[in-house]
Amino acid sequence: MRKRTLTAALAMTLAGGAAHADEGMWMPSQLPQLAAQLQAAGFKGDPAQLADVTKPPLSAVVSLGGCTASFVSPEGLVVTNHHCAMGAIQLNSTPEKNLIQDGFIAATRADEVSAGPASRIWVTVGFDKITDRILADAKGKTGRAYFDAVDAAKKAAVAQCEADAGHRCSVADMYYGSDFYLIKQLELKDIRLVYAPPRAIGNYGDEIDNFMWPRHTGDFTFYRAYVGKDGKPAAYSKDNVPYAPPAHLTVSTAPVKAGDFAMLAGYPGRTFRHRTASEFAGQIDWLLPTRVAMYDGLIDTVEQASAGSKAKQVAYASSVAGYKNTLKRAQGELEGLRRSDAVRVRREDEAAMLAWLAKQPGAKAKLAGIRAMQAELDADDANRERDFILPFLRPGLLGAATQLQRLALERGKPDAQRETGYQQRDEALIEGGLKQLQRRYDPEVEKATLRYALKRYFALPQAQRVPEFDAVFGTSEAEAAQRLDALYAGTKLGDEATRLAALKLDAAALAALDDALLKAAATLQPALLRLEAEAKQRAGELLRLRPAYMQALIAYRNSQGRAVYPDANSTLRISYGKVSPLSPRDGMDYRPLTTVAGIVEKSTGVEPFDAPKPLLDAIAKGDFGSTADPELKTQTVDFMTNLDTTGGNSGSPVLDAEGKLIGLNFDSNWEAVSASWMFDPRYKRAIHVDMRYLRWLLAKVYPAPQLLKEMNLPAE
Repeated sequence: MRKRTLTAALAMTLAGGAAHADEGMWMPSQLPQLAAQLQAAGFKGDPAQLADVTKPPLSAVVSLGGCTASFVSPEGLVVTNHHCAMGAIQLNSTPEKNLIQDGFIAATRADEVSAGPASRIWVTVGFDKITDRILADAKGKTGRAYFDAVDAAKKAAVAQCEADAGHRCSVADMYYGSDFYLIKQLELKDIRLVYAPPRAIGNYGDEIDNFMWPRHTGDFTFYRAYVGKDGKPAAYSKDNVPYAPPAHLTVSTAPVKAGDFAMLAGYPGRTFRHRTASEFAGQIDWLLPTRVAMYDGLIDTVEQASAGSKAKQVAYASSVAGYKNTLKRAQGELEGLRRSDAVRVRREDEAAMLAWLAKQPGAKAKLAGIRAMQAELDADDANRERDFILPFLRPGLLGAATQLQRLALERGKPDAQRETGYQQRDEALIEGGLKQLQRRYDPEVEKATLRYALKRYFALPQAQRVPEFDAVFGTSEAEAAQRLDALYAGTKLGDEATRLAALKLDAAALAALDDALLKAAATLQPALLRLEAEAKQRAGELLRLRPAYMQALIAYRNSQGRAVYPDANSTLRISYGKVSPLSPRDGMDYRPLTTVAGIVEKSTGVEPFDAPKPLLDAIAKGDFGSTADPELKTQTVDFMTNLDTTGGNSGSPVLDAEGKLIGLNFDSNWEAVSASWMFDPRYKRAIHVDMRYLRWLLAKVYPAPQLLKEMNLPAE
């Protein structure tokens, strides 16, 4: 009954035609119901075709696991953001050959380098609702039993799906436990770096310009996916051949201007727009300020610990870039939610919903479920400081030690009963991560980050301290410093071969090793298991109870004539809107396109505004050819739309009314960082690399004529 009510309410909402063209991260299956709105907005294709993930254009859009990318040639060429490829660029960099600083161009296929053993591209080939199957054994259960029933059903569905070799499957939760979808993806394992611009193009402006407009950043990189000679996914081998994708996007050569239709397909990470008023308050009053303080200190810690060492700076370049992005995002989210008065707005909206619900048939039971859900959320707050800090106490090499201990434990169980992330299907990815750690770790830097995190841990109330963590790290900063020196002096896990050998050991053999970090991880493991069990108990109750809240919210939105789409959860979504200007404040009006003139205006010769000489020379020459904007009479760089995006949409293709590629999403504006929680159409904008700028760079500045030819683009 719950599922039928939810589905009916959603259908009524969509049919009501109240969806805003610039709001919504829609599941592909919802798009046919939005046909009228899509066509009214300017889309010239068939909306029904967007429902099928196995057909163009969606079959060309892929996940990198945290970012999005798309195929742009029939020979496996993939385009994504520079910052999404930073891990691969860093992995192949040394102080002597620094691809981060200098960029990379593979002149031939033989010159393309591995993006790393853990690098993956996932091509979605199935997206099917399996709600009844997932919830069948959970009925009548509560807490941990409810969690375990859903978890077992998910694992069974995944195992059956992955019987088709070469695929990786997952079960996605839509509407917070109301609906479940089986996602089937082809898992490509041999990914190679093809082209990356220098840092001063790919990350022009760095953190100063991050989340800001106007932007002048060429945030793009090319990969290529390879498979075995039989056409099936395979690990890296020189004998592998380029993957032939089911479809590829055509790069547009047409101009882009304000008011043009735009559509984005990608894998947005998480949004929280359907969360409760109390969760909004917790985000603004506690979590975001805490996150800002944590990452601000973490960045300073790593930069101080790596100062004076090019090798350490290269090793942690990708990590620091991620920390900086997280910090600025949290700062912007906090400012934006406060600007939109999100707590008051959400509280008033929730109060109105509950008042409306109280007048509906069957309200008593639904309200009781909502009150029970709120009680669980309140209980979660008791240990939030502890739960926030503990993950930071397992970085890099220590994290690898805890992972090895857990894997050895899980191997003693039947595969179906292993913890998610430690099944046989996960071991290749674990091995890849252990290999890549070699180029992303330094013992002195890691100890510095641990000392920083432990300072916060020791400040916790005594009731939130964990005995096993105290046993490993001590109970004071001075004691922790001594113990950390001993732990890292007494381990051999810093050697890749030692880590990989430990990966193959069972629990008894691992316990017999005289290694300080492995012993520390063994001491921590009972605490981690205990805390995990407590979290699953709470998660099970919330999984059982949240659907009552979602059902009420969807019905209430329906009564208002408003659209409802699931919160983002890293599954394929589509948003649509137009190329849009922005007026964020009184007297401030932003045009939606930037040009190379802005690069010159910002250039100081000092990082992060140290535009490369070849770029400045090319701008001065003014030879823009067919990539020049016909109205602006110069070369564009970035453009802005009102598309609904969030983290994970980095690298997402932006398409025109005919489905051709006009841009790559890479950022949001400062005023819209808070959109993961609250959509405010006054401020929400998305920022994209103009494909005309990419084409010009490939033709005139850091030439790669072979890539232009492969994408069937003019050689200029």
